[in-house]
Amino acid sequence: MEACSKAKFQRYGSRKVGLLLDLVRGKSVKAAEGIIPFTGLRASTLVQKTILSAAANLQVKSGHKLDLAKVYIVEAYANIGPMKHLKRIQPGPQGRAMPYKRNVCHLTVVVSDEKKKGGLK
Repeated sequence: MEACSKAKFQRYGSRKVGLLLDLVRGKSVKAAEGIIPFTGLRASTLVQKTILSAAANLQVKSGHKLDLAKVYIVEAYANIGPMKHLKRIQPGPQGRAMPYKRNVCHLTVVVSDEKKKGGLK
């Protein structure tokens, strides 16, 4: 059985979140909980919350409490979000306006109570 959790419009770059997801993809939720805090990346809290939310969704879906060591991260990816919402202006020299955009990403995590056979890596 699979369950999904999504975190949309998060103010992190999708490449930086993807680096963290590469470390935990295919591992159990318990192992991911041990890896994530020691990475030193700012997005670690976002990824950890989303993984735990997906695990909680799986427990609700199955109807009984599951051991997190037997719940595996099947899919985890971060897509680029829209840039139109967080455009900002910073003052520049001689009264000019210097625009800059904030990165936004959509994070999706799918967990399962069965280990996926085969796969990418």
